[in-house]
Amino acid sequence: MKNIVLFCAAGMSTSLLVQKMQAAAANMGYECTIAAHGLSELNDKGKDADCILLGPQVRYNLDKVRKTYPDKPVMVIDMALYGMMKGKEVLEAAIKLMG
Repeated sequence: MKNIVLFCAAGMSTSLLVQKMQAAAANMGYECTIAAHGLSELNDKGKDADCILLGPQVRYNLDKVRKTYPDKPVMVIDMALYGMMKGKEVLEAAIKLMG
Protein backbone atom coordinates (compact mmCIF):
# COMPACT_ATOMS: atom_id res chain seq x y z
CA MET A 1 0.00 0.00 0.00
CA LYS A 2 1.41 3.37 -1.05
CA ASN A 3 1.81 6.19 1.46
CA ILE A 4 1.24 9.64 -0.05
CA VAL A 5 2.15 12.56 2.21
CA LEU A 6 1.27 16.19 1.57
CA PHE A 7 3.08 19.05 3.26
CA CYS A 8 1.99 22.66 3.50
CA ALA A 9 2.74 25.52 5.86
CA ALA A 10 0.82 24.05 8.80
CA GLY A 11 -1.02 21.00 7.45
CA MET A 12 -4.39 22.70 7.62
CA SER A 13 -4.94 23.91 4.08
CA THR A 14 -4.27 20.48 2.61
CA SER A 15 -6.71 18.62 4.87
CA LEU A 16 -9.71 19.16 2.56
CA LEU A 17 -7.62 18.13 -0.44
CA VAL A 18 -6.60 14.96 1.40
CA GLN A 19 -10.28 14.11 1.99
CA LYS A 20 -11.02 14.56 -1.70
CA MET A 21 -7.99 12.46 -2.65
CA GLN A 22 -9.10 9.70 -0.25
CA ALA A 23 -12.58 9.71 -1.79
CA ALA A 24 -11.07 9.52 -5.28
CA ALA A 25 -8.81 6.62 -4.22
CA ALA A 26 -11.82 4.75 -2.84
CA ASN A 27 -13.76 5.34 -6.07
CA MET A 28 -10.80 4.11 -8.13
CA GLY A 29 -10.19 1.10 -5.90
CA TYR A 30 -6.64 2.36 -5.29
CA GLU A 31 -5.35 1.29 -1.89
CA CYS A 32 -3.19 3.93 -0.26
CA THR A 33 -2.83 6.12 2.78
CA ILE A 34 -2.92 9.88 2.31
CA ALA A 35 -2.07 12.38 5.04
CA ALA A 36 -1.31 16.08 5.41
CA HIS A 37 1.24 17.64 7.73
CA GLY A 38 2.98 20.91 8.31
CA LEU A 39 6.40 21.24 6.71
CA SER A 40 7.92 21.32 10.20
CA GLU A 41 7.11 17.58 10.40
CA LEU A 42 9.02 16.71 7.22
CA ASN A 43 11.83 14.80 8.95
CA ASP A 44 9.41 12.67 10.97
CA LYS A 45 6.54 12.11 8.52
CA GLY A 46 8.46 12.17 5.25
CA LYS A 47 10.65 9.16 5.98
CA ASP A 48 7.78 6.68 5.53
CA ALA A 49 6.32 8.36 2.44
CA ASP A 50 6.31 6.71 -0.96
CA CYS A 51 5.52 10.08 -2.52
CA ILE A 52 5.82 13.62 -1.15
CA LEU A 53 3.57 16.40 -2.41
CA LEU A 54 4.13 20.04 -1.49
CA GLY A 55 1.42 22.66 -1.35
CA PRO A 56 2.05 25.59 -3.72
CA GLN A 57 2.59 27.93 -0.78
CA VAL A 58 5.72 26.00 0.28
CA ARG A 59 7.10 25.33 -3.22
CA TYR A 60 10.24 27.27 -2.30
CA ASN A 61 11.19 24.21 -0.19
CA LEU A 62 11.26 21.82 -3.17
CA ASP A 63 15.07 21.62 -3.38
CA LYS A 64 15.39 21.15 0.38
CA VAL A 65 12.86 18.29 0.37
CA ARG A 66 14.55 16.62 -2.61
CA LYS A 67 17.92 16.84 -0.85
CA THR A 68 16.43 15.45 2.36
CA TYR A 69 14.79 12.53 0.52
CA PRO A 70 16.72 12.00 -2.73
CA ASP A 71 15.25 8.51 -3.18
CA LYS A 72 11.60 9.64 -2.99
CA PRO A 73 9.48 11.22 -5.72
CA VAL A 74 8.64 14.80 -4.77
CA MET A 75 6.50 17.38 -6.56
CA VAL A 76 4.72 20.65 -5.98
CA ILE A 77 0.95 20.37 -6.41
CA ASP A 78 -0.28 22.38 -9.39
CA MET A 79 -1.67 25.67 -8.10
CA ALA A 80 -4.91 25.44 -10.10
CA LEU A 81 -5.59 21.87 -8.96
CA TYR A 82 -4.79 22.85 -5.38
CA GLY A 83 -6.96 25.97 -5.45
CA MET A 84 -9.91 24.08 -6.90
CA MET A 85 -9.33 21.11 -4.56
CA LYS A 86 -9.22 18.63 -7.44
CA GLY A 87 -8.48 15.53 -5.37
CA LYS A 88 -8.81 13.02 -8.21
CA GLU A 89 -6.40 14.90 -10.46
CA VAL A 90 -3.84 15.39 -7.68
CA LEU A 91 -4.07 11.70 -6.80
CA GLU A 92 -3.57 10.75 -10.46
CA ALA A 93 -0.49 13.00 -10.60
CA ALA A 94 0.90 11.34 -7.47
CA ILE A 95 0.31 7.85 -8.88
CA LYS A 96 2.05 8.85 -12.12
CA LEU A 97 4.94 10.36 -10.16
CA MET A 98 5.44 7.08 -8.28
CA GLY A 99 5.52 5.17 -11.57
